[in-house]
Amino acid sequence: MVCFPCRRPRDPFVDICVESVEDEDEVLTALGDELGSFVEYVGGPEYGHVLLSPLENLAMIEEPLVRDKAVESLNKICEQLSQPQVEQYFIPLTIRLSKADWFTSKISATGLYNVPYKHATAQSQEGLRAQYAQLVHDDTPMVRRQSANNLAKFIQCMPAAIVVEDMIPLFQHLAQDDQDSVRLLTVEVLISIAEAVPKEQQTSHGVLLNALRNLFEDKSWRVRYMVADRFEKIAKAVDEEVVARDLVPAFVKLLKDTEAEVRSAIAGQIPGFCQLADRQALLHDIMPAIEDLVSDSSQHVRAAFGNQISGLAPILGKQETTEHLLPMLLQMLKDDFPDVRLNIISKLEQVNNVIGIELLSQSLLPAIVQLAEDKQWRVRLAIIQYVPLLASQLGVKSSTRN
Repeated sequence: MVCFPCRRPRDPFVDICVESVEDEDEVLTALGDELGSFVEYVGGPEYGHVLLSPLENLAMIEEPLVRDKAVESLNKICEQLSQPQVEQYFIPLTIRLSKADWFTSKISATGLYNVPYKHATAQSQEGLRAQYAQLVHDDTPMVRRQSANNLAKFIQCMPAAIVVEDMIPLFQHLAQDDQDSVRLLTVEVLISIAEAVPKEQQTSHGVLLNALRNLFEDKSWRVRYMVADRFEKIAKAVDEEVVARDLVPAFVKLLKDTEAEVRSAIAGQIPGFCQLADRQALLHDIMPAIEDLVSDSSQHVRAAFGNQISGLAPILGKQETTEHLLPMLLQMLKDDFPDVRLNIISKLEQVNNVIGIELLSQSLLPAIVQLAEDKQWRVRLAIIQYVPLLASQLGVKSSTRN
């Protein structure tokens, strides 16, 4: 790399970078990536703003990878700039890209708000929020999509009062978008808002809770999939009243969703969410719906559930594990799909730690031994790998006898 000391002119270097914008995409991607590390070569942070111009040009390029690298480098440089530099150079750049005619510039702009916002004056922060709102309401779906994608990070920079006043309306607008590719991205936005607003204040914001309920029942399976995939995070971000009143029924409904992809996603959240749910709700509302997954019509749902079912043992305790989980485990060890059997075997230690090896060996050992002759080599390999652990837990006499 060529070093540009403080006393040497920087304009020729910047000109070269600007002219390179006409180069191949691979070259532009490398240029966008490297310029973020060039602050020391133009004389340090004091002169870091000279790198913004070529990166601004790269942020307008049609190729997404080039724009992504340019945005990363711009944010990296912004972190090193002083507040006057941010105010004089970086924020105007962000606004220019936000107001550009072409959608590619606006897409890049959505990723350039959270870093300068932290270094801006209160007046500039207000202007940045107002300009971001324009991007959220943009006519182009691709711009709205990227606005939704970056809004969660932007919210993390703000106090609760600002989030409630300015950001919840933006979230509500995006959550009602006619494009499901936009709505599904609002799940992360919802989590960010819930994490920013104190739990004791959440129930007073009816708009937020209504939007949450609408996401649970969205007509698009892709949105419901995203909700299912982030369910534990949502539950941790809201208060216990919302969990009991809204999330438990929603969880049960998602376990019975018509789309296998949604059921697979929510199956992956079972141990995490059940740990947060009230025990009575777990036993009477959630467990019956969970038991239906054992015989689910989709092998991929059963495999996803098989990977998580053992995680319920520490939550349920010995008695409930014996009563509810063991029958399910026995049935799933006979499943036609090898991945189901494989996933059960790999997690049996969690069950053993709760009910003890004696009970485990009486109920499940015969089925495990039978799997040693399974036609799928991966299942036989899993049994081989599990045998030393099982033998050490059973003890020498028991292992010999069995």
